[in-house]
Amino acid sequence: MSAKSKQAAALDFSVLGFRKATRLLALALLATGAVAAWRWRAVLDPLAIGVAIDRYPAAPLGFLAVHIAASLLFVPRTLLAIVAGLLFGAGWGIFWAEIGGVAGAAAGFLVARYVGAGLIDHERARVGPIIERVEHGGWRAVAVLRLIPVMPHSLANYGLGLTRLPLGAYLFGSLVGQLPMTIAYVDLGAGGGRLMLGSAGWLEPTLIGLAALSLSLLIPAYSRWRAR
Repeated sequence: MSAKSKQAAALDFSVLGFRKATRLLALALLATGAVAAWRWRAVLDPLAIGVAIDRYPAAPLGFLAVHIAASLLFVPRTLLAIVAGLLFGAGWGIFWAEIGGVAGAAAGFLVARYVGAGLIDHERARVGPIIERVEHGGWRAVAVLRLIPVMPHSLANYGLGLTRLPLGAYLFGSLVGQLPMTIAYVDLGAGGGRLMLGSAGWLEPTLIGLAALSLSLLIPAYSRWRAR
């Protein structure tokens, strides 16, 4: 082997080692954050989070930053939707909660795609039919998964990041699929906030939130019934 070949081989080895180290570091950071979020889950109170974010002039940007971090650390997205309702009201709350949900979904998707690059190829023989069904379904399959109430948002982000779904289809499916639950919990948060402050106009967002929540629960049930 020539000197140039040895140098190239050493460089490739160092690059592979660096990539492996960064992936392990990313996994370690996510695991630490998830454990910390679970350990101090009692302090994840929507009112406390809302007050903390509202102290900053750029509250929407702070909310988006918290939402992205929460999505990576398995904090329920519904909690952040309630925070959006408390902070911004029904209209702007839905907007910022949707933006935050899509941004958090993109972050988890891209992290999983980087950390787990090549992993799904080894596991494809075992879970191939499920993966192929999701990939073939495109954004519609993503939207259906988002409509399942018991499917954790962060888990879906990481799982779908291991597939070959295009990022654009994934983001659009997430945007559409998470909208009913976002409307439901943002409106419930807005209505609850007005009620606690003794303000008028709490009934309308509360009723809209309950209607959206019922719809978000009925759509998956109807889909399962049609599939039979």
